[in-house]
Amino acid sequence: MITVGCAGFPVPATRYFKEFMFVEVQETHVSTPGPGTVRRWRREAPADFKFALLGPREIGQEGFRDGKVIETALKTLEGIGAELNAQTAVFVGPPEFTPTKTNKAMLKDFLVGVKKRFGRVVFEPGTGWDPDESDELANEAGALSARDPLLAGTSKLKEAYYRLHGPAGHKSRYEDPAIERLAEIAREASHEHATYVFTNVDMFADAKRFKKALKLPG
Repeated sequence: MITVGCAGFPVPATRYFKEFMFVEVQETHVSTPGPGTVRRWRREAPADFKFALLGPREIGQEGFRDGKVIETALKTLEGIGAELNAQTAVFVGPPEFTPTKTNKAMLKDFLVGVKKRFGRVVFEPGTGWDPDESDELANEAGALSARDPLLAGTSKLKEAYYRLHGPAGHKSRYEDPAIERLAEIAREASHEHATYVFTNVDMFADAKRFKKALKLPG
């Protein structure tokens, strides 16, 4: 099973809902979306549409260390998750969160704790982390580790979560050969379930082209 979506709504939500059945809500990373906005998303989305939430950035800034800041952020996230029936929470490691022994231990404890609040928890490591080691750590905590399959290859786990930031950063788009290569990777992967999230500036068009290359239904 392959799920395709975007990081946030690159087009009006009503239009987005006609193209995709999954979105990663980005507003939860830097602020809290208003209750009216959250209710509108839930009301306008198809019945089986899936929401994921990007964790508040202060969680990564705190080094995933247990404390009042992180607990407050998680409670807010949990509340929004309940409104949207969102089962997935995604947490991005900042560049300064390096793969030291101490950081790995704190991260693992954090992931184990958050897994009690969300059905699916995803950690995206920063630069300097080995993708397979990150996979192993997350898997031990009952979570997933995100990666870019074009840069880091595919995960060896049964379920994978891929985030595509653009071939040359956020402001770049994927040319046709890259989309074809990505589709080839997706077809050859042995996952039971894989999620592909485009986060670059042309995410809506690129994700649509990827869906078309895979001949996925609209």
